[in-house]
Amino acid sequence: MKIAIITAGGAGMFCGSCMQDNTLARAMRDFGHDVTLVPTYTPITVDEDDLSEQRVFLGGVNVYLDSAVPGWSRLPRVLKRWLDRPDILKRLTRRSSATDATQLGWLTVDMLRGSNGPQRDEIRELVTWLADDLQPDLVLCSNALLSGIVPALRQRFSGRIACLLQGDDIFLDALPDQWRQTALDLVRDNSQHFDRLLTHSRWYADHLSTSIGLPRERFEQIPLSIDCRLPKMEPQNRGNASSTTIGYFARICPEKGVGNFLDAVEHLSSADDSLQYRIAGYLPDLYGDWFRARLAEVQQVVGPNRLHWLGSPQSRDEKFRLLQSFDVLCVPANYREPKGIFVLEAALVGVPALVPCHGAFPERIDDLGHGWTYPPDSAGGLVQAVLHSFGPIGPESAEALCRAVREKYSTEVTAPVISEVLQKILA
Repeated sequence: MKIAIITAGGAGMFCGSCMQDNTLARAMRDFGHDVTLVPTYTPITVDEDDLSEQRVFLGGVNVYLDSAVPGWSRLPRVLKRWLDRPDILKRLTRRSSATDATQLGWLTVDMLRGSNGPQRDEIRELVTWLADDLQPDLVLCSNALLSGIVPALRQRFSGRIACLLQGDDIFLDALPDQWRQTALDLVRDNSQHFDRLLTHSRWYADHLSTSIGLPRERFEQIPLSIDCRLPKMEPQNRGNASSTTIGYFARICPEKGVGNFLDAVEHLSSADDSLQYRIAGYLPDLYGDWFRARLAEVQQVVGPNRLHWLGSPQSRDEKFRLLQSFDVLCVPANYREPKGIFVLEAALVGVPALVPCHGAFPERIDDLGHGWTYPPDSAGGLVQAVLHSFGPIGPESAEALCRAVREKYSTEVTAPVISEVLQKILA
């Protein structure tokens, strides 16, 4: 099977969806399929071998200028194409991850309008390359925000087209009122052209079928995929230490819940002196001042020796060594997580998770057999969970966690399952 996966770059930011797309491409290649990972907007940033094409389609600078500058979209592509070079895009978009998504409603709607919008030339270029040059059996868009290309692709392409939904509603819900409904309507209309809609959890399929109005019967679930190779690490003495380390590892932003984490640490400051706290993850410029100020406030209360900011790991090995230093992973996300891949990454090194009881989290915890959820809407729910609901696990439970990830989410296990789903789309 020849597959093209269309992914969206995160402008230099480590993005969970980009990394899952990259892992999916590797799993399918290792299983024998011919897979091309096609970046759009910007090159992707991953903490493992980057399998994506060096060419970037729908370059983010041109996409923005098409909508923002009158007449730019009418310039010949030969005059604009240099702005789509990966090195140029990396340089010009290195701070764009700090852009507030609530300011991008107009651009989102333009992109979803597809060939009827100002990005028509860029879309035509991608469609032509897919339909005439690459000629895959299946095109898989890795989010519904790319669905603007699909009506034009359907006219030129005789193969199958599917969409892997991985958090699209979070971005759409953040759009200003004047743009949100139009964007939702366009996603719903464009999605009629997909042969199948894919998710990584039952909950997310149910949620999108009601929140956006996508037909539930057109959804298929595929498992998350984890590369289970680990760096050489020192063995941990789980369950016998005099202190417990609770760690946050995710993007540093309000929706991922780092503010909730800091609030809980502040409330717990006098409750248990044996608790230690660590925070790590990518910090966008947009939230830098807010996070550093709030971190300093809480460190004054609990003491800098109990609350540590570790920054963002720059490699896969560094990430897993960081996760292994936790006794418990806690990501108290405000939004309903569609994947929960960091829960699996922590479990791979024997670390259980404490997460809100919403989104895909309950499915992940049930699959792994270890971990805890708490009521996210109750006052002090996280604080009460820390005080009464969990404790460090022993070595046998840690090994069981690691084994559950390998048996259910390793690329060797998931590849045949995903392949079967994709083959069914082609049938």
